[in-house]
Amino acid sequence: MFKFLLSCFVFLALLSVFPHEVFAGDVGIPTKPRYFSFTDGKSTKRRGQLDTFIIRLDDPDKIQTARAILAGKEQATVHVMGRIISKKAAYNRDWSFYLAPYSISFFENAMEVCDASISYTEEHLDEVGGAFLPGNLWCPWDSLIMKELR
Repeated sequence: MFKFLLSCFVFLALLSVFPHEVFAGDVGIPTKPRYFSFTDGKSTKRRGQLDTFIIRLDDPDKIQTARAILAGKEQATVHVMGRIISKKAAYNRDWSFYLAPYSISFFENAMEVCDASISYTEEHLDEVGGAFLPGNLWCPWDSLIMKELR
């Protein structure tokens, strides 16, 4: 019990030292979040420009996968999937929702029930979690990472 309490104390102490960072895997190395933009190939919000959506990745393996997609090293699991949080995020200001960073993954194929464009999802955000995007799971089939934001 003492070791558990000590571990909790150390973890909380580290969180106070690194408030804007998360800890990577089992090694406890602080990793700053990384941000990536993706598009679904549609241009409905701003005429002449593709709709883009910003995701935050905290997990080093997911960051590496996103970078591999950008470099062309990963060509199968290139689409973005995650759970919708129905409120604005400071890093994704164009939209009224964001993807929970812990839930984000990359896929090759997914069920149709989670497919929707960025703008359609925005327009029907009040329906997310019901018959539309059950469980708040969103997997735009045409999503493609465009760039890492610096």
